Amino acid sequence: MRMHLALLLAAVFALSPFDGIAGEKQIVDVKELAGRWQGWITREQGQERATLIVSADGSYRALTPQGASTEGKFYLQDGKLRYRSSRTTGTASLSEDRGKTMLTVMPEDPKYHTGRAEYERVKE
Repeated sequence: MRMHLALLLAAVFALSPFDGIAGEKQIVDVKELAGRWQGWITREQGQERATLIVSADGSYRALTPQGASTEGKFYLQDGKLRYRSSRTTGTASLSEDRGKTMLTVMPEDPKYHTGRAEYERVKE
């Protein structure tokens, strides 16, 4: 009986629909963000490709192929990842799914008609 229960439980976990859901990753130091990221940003004109380069101190520069750029800094406040840029402030989160590390940035102030940005870490 125990063997059947164990097999049933193993099958449920193996077939679970939660398998593909990205898990949020807590960071303890902005150094963990250092490196190059590729992704999409939302601007007034719609979505656009962008490259994000983050330094070990949390400072960053985001660039688009059309030449638009913004600079800012990631920081931790009360255990939450936040950012302040030349245009907006907001929250950020790091997640991992199927070997990919994703960084999501969400502005709090819609004044500049910007929205969510999503980046994937570039493996070097």
